[in-house]
Order: sequence, then structure tokens, then C-alpha cells
Amino acid sequence: MSERADQQAPLQPMPTDWQRALAVVAHPDDLEYGCAAAVADWTDGGREVVYVLATRGEAGIDTVAPDECAPLREAEQRASAAVVGVSTVEFLGHRDGVVEYGLGLRRDIAAAIRRHRPELVITLNHRDTWGGPGGGGSWNTPDHRAVGRATLDAAGDAGNRWIFPELISERGLEPWDGVRWVAVAGTATPTHAADATPGLERSVRSLMEHKAYIEVLTDQDPEEYVRTFLTGNAEGVADRFGGRPAVAFEVFPR
Repeated sequence: MSERADQQAPLQPMPTDWQRALAVVAHPDDLEYGCAAAVADWTDGGREVVYVLATRGEAGIDTVAPDECAPLREAEQRASAAVVGVSTVEFLGHRDGVVEYGLGLRRDIAAAIRRHRPELVITLNHRDTWGGPGGGGSWNTPDHRAVGRATLDAAGDAGNRWIFPELISERGLEPWDGVRWVAVAGTATPTHAADATPGLERSVRSLMEHKAYIEVLTDQDPEEYVRTFLTGNAEGVADRFGGRPAVAFEVFPR
């Protein structure tokens, strides 16, 4: 099958036989630019979703110094998560803009997986570009690439007691081999989707909580910018998901 034909194949519904999910991304607002509509629907259904962010987004606003920006963006992220029913938001403390793929990052994410014991792990596009596997599209950021790739690897690390044994001896975090899927958002090669309709309005409100960041991104009215972006993305998936606006994911079963 050609790449083009494969990309136009219908998207399968996201798995629903799970109770706990862990979303691991690089920055405040990463989840709100794509996943929040799905998260709102999942938490409405009684599922638990926890957010883990590698950084506090302190290098994200040119006009605000990092030591002032970090608490501002952290507060916006917590408020944003609350809109879609997420009450637990953790920050790993890696430096914004210079996150490096490596053992330290894998260890931190594996520790989070062991703490929260999710069945579903969610992350953001780990590939070099926002285009397909053959390239194309705009260049992805180093932080997104590092965190996405480390999350995929850490899902396996979390279940192996001989990888990062100090997580057991020093933190009492026993292995968790219960991750059944890793779902990657923002991918050009999705395989699954979640209906965005029930949570779309709350996803708009959730992204709007990142007011300080959005105001430096665009000269548009912030709500117009947010609504246009999120609605357009959701509707762009509809033709592959039975005509329903949706949040697309590339799902890697484990």
C-alpha cells in the first residue's frame, strides 16, 4: 500500500478499556494544542488522567525572563488542566529549550510511569518534522523530539526492574509493566482517533488559560485564534473518522 493510501485509511477508535492515563510532554500548552478535547471526554467518563511536563516553559516568552516566566506558565498549566478534569500536574524540572534525550530523562519518565501506573501513556510527536516519515513539514523542536522518544522508551523501562534499579532502592518504585499503549499526538501518520465533539468547547477554554503565552503568539483575538486552530484540527480528521471531528493519535501497542 502506498504511503498516501495508508494515510487516508479510516482511523480506528481509541481504546476504551483502560482506567488510568499518563500524558508526558515537554512544555505547558503542548497538550492543549491537540489532546485536551479527548482528555475532557475521558475524565467525564470517570477515567483518571495525570499530566507530567518535562519543563516549566520558562524559555517560551521572549519578553519575560525565565525566573518570572516559569511560575506564570506553571500556574497557567494547572488552571488549564483543571478545565478538562485533570487535578494532578507534575513538572520534572528539565530546562526549557535544551531538554536532552538520555538516561536522565528516561529515568524521570520511567519513575513517573511507576508512580502513576497508567495503562495508556500519551505523548507528542517525537519525529524530526511535523510531516510524514519521509520528511516534509516544519522542523520539530528538540524538546518535543527528546521527550516523545524518551517516553516511548520509558514505557518499557518502567516494567524492567534491572533498568534504573535505583528507582526501587532509593525511591521504592516497583516496576510497572501495565502500559498497554503509547499514543502519540501531533503525528502525520495517525492510526486512531477520539471523538472531539463532547470536549471541544472545554478544550478551547483550556487552551485559553495559557493567556500570557498566546498573547505573544498572535495579533488575532485570542479566542478567535484558539477556536479556529482547535476546530480546524478536529474537523481536519473528520473525513477519516466517520465525519466526526476528532483528535488523532498514532498508537503503539505494547
